[in-house]
Amino acid sequence: MSADQLAQQKTEIRKAAHAARKAQQDKEGVSRRITDRVMQLPEYQSAQCVMWYIDVRDEARTRHALPDALASGKRIVIPYCVDGELELFHLEAMNELETGMYSILEPQAELREVAPKRVDVSELDLILVPGVAFDARGGRTGHGKGYYDKLLENAKPETPLVALAYECQMFDEIPMQDHDIFMDKVVTETRVYDGIGRKV
Repeated sequence: MSADQLAQQKTEIRKAAHAARKAQQDKEGVSRRITDRVMQLPEYQSAQCVMWYIDVRDEARTRHALPDALASGKRIVIPYCVDGELELFHLEAMNELETGMYSILEPQAELREVAPKRVDVSELDLILVPGVAFDARGGRTGHGKGYYDKLLENAKPETPLVALAYECQMFDEIPMQDHDIFMDKVVTETRVYDGIGRKV
């Protein structure tokens, strides 16, 4: 398949996935089933330092789970975007967040400069990943901006990558290129898919 055909196929999958995600009924309830399942995973239970994402638009929702995650004694980290790159922030309380551009919940600007709040990707024991569409092998496509790709490339090889998705975001096959990263698991409201993961 040529690069153009591949790009076209990804665009069509993204479009279908966006529509399915938007039409998802009871996003709050379904998302709770997904996050409950994630928090029961052995990988989650054993991780000391976990990166959660904070949901935007129609992504599988996570913010309801953050208070429990914070209360668990684990080190909770969230990403935020600066000039197209994801920076990592050690979250200790929900009141450290504020509503930023595009109504996205993110760390307060003044806290981002506090040295102990800054986290390096190498410190993460588990990374929870959003996305637009997935397949059962752990194939993933995001919005095409590559924010997460850059972050995941620099994560420790043994750090599990776990994607959260509604079942309606699962497709037969996501076209993947050599540089694309497979998830170790994709967790939906109905099942946990074991992905290929990164070749360690």
